[in-house]
Amino acid sequence: MSTAYRVIPIFLPMLACPHRCVYCNQYVISGQQKLPDIHDVVGLVERNLSTMPANTHKRVAFFGGSFTCLPESVQNRYLDAVQPYLQEGRIEGIQLSTRPDYIDDHILQNLKNKGVTLIELGAQSLDDQILARCGRGHTVADVENASRLIRQHGINLGLQMMIGLPGDTKKTALRTADRIVSFGATCTRIYPTLVVEGTALADDYRDGKYAPLSLEEAVDWCKELYRYFKTVGVTVLRMGLHPTQDLRAGDHLLAGPFHVSFKELVLTALWHDRIAEQIAREGREDITVIVPSDEMNYAVGYGSANRKAFPKVTFEIKN
Repeated sequence: MSTAYRVIPIFLPMLACPHRCVYCNQYVISGQQKLPDIHDVVGLVERNLSTMPANTHKRVAFFGGSFTCLPESVQNRYLDAVQPYLQEGRIEGIQLSTRPDYIDDHILQNLKNKGVTLIELGAQSLDDQILARCGRGHTVADVENASRLIRQHGINLGLQMMIGLPGDTKKTALRTADRIVSFGATCTRIYPTLVVEGTALADDYRDGKYAPLSLEEAVDWCKELYRYFKTVGVTVLRMGLHPTQDLRAGDHLLAGPFHVSFKELVLTALWHDRIAEQIAREGREDITVIVPSDEMNYAVGYGSANRKAFPKVTFEIKN
C-alpha cells in the first residue's frame, strides 16, 4: 500500500474468539481483558485526532484479532461510533483484524457499508500441519477463501504471520510469505512466537517439548522475510509484538525473542548486510554509505552496532 496512514488504535481483546491457540494469552499480549465501551472509543478517537496533523491520512483501527467473531450488533455499535468522523472527513476509513473463518459475503457487505477499507486476517501460518498443531481451528483453504472474498468486495487485504510456531522452520515461514503474496495481500505483520504464562505452549516449554527461536534467529528470519516482502511490494506494517507493560515487565513472559526495539534490530541487520556487500564490491573498508534520512538510525544501527562493526565507514544522508 503506497499511501501512509496515521492509525488510531482501538484494542478489542479476543473475548469472542471460539478457539484457544497454544500460544495465546490475549490479556498479556494486549494489556486488556474487557471490551471498551462506546464512550471509550469516542474518547480515544478524539484524543488521537487532537494530536495528529490535519493534512495526514487517518484511519481508525480495531485491533485484537476477532472483530467479526463479535455479534453483528456489537460490531455495528463500534463501527457506528466512528461514522460521524468518516462523514465529516476527519478519518478516511476503518481497518480491523479478524479470523479467516469468520468471513462471508454478508459480513463483508456490512463492513464495506460501514466504511471498512482494510481487513487484516490472522493467518499466522499457511501450512496446515502447523495450523493444526497450534489449535488455530482453520485451514489454509479458509485463509485463501476469505482472502478472495475480501478482494472481491473491493477491500484491501492484510495477512498477518507468526514465525517460530511449533513445527515451523525458516523454509515453511518463507513459504507462508510466498502464499501471503499469492493470496493478494497488500500488507502484512510479522510476529515472533513468544512463550507466555497461562498458555499450552508454556506447558510444552516447561516439559521440553517446545523451544522458541532465539532473538538472533528471529532477527535473521525476519530479515529474509522483510527483504522478500519489500521486493514484491507488500508493506510490512509491523515486526514484533507491541511492547505492553506486561511484556516489558517480564512477569508473564517465560521465553522467546521479545525486544522492545525488535524492528530496529531487523533493519539494523539488513543495513549491516548492505554495508558489507558495498565493502566487498569496492574492495576497501573506508567507504561512504548513502542513506535516506528516515533510515539513518537503522544504517548506523541499534546501539550504533553498524558504526562499531564498520568503524571506517562514513554515513551520509541522501539529498
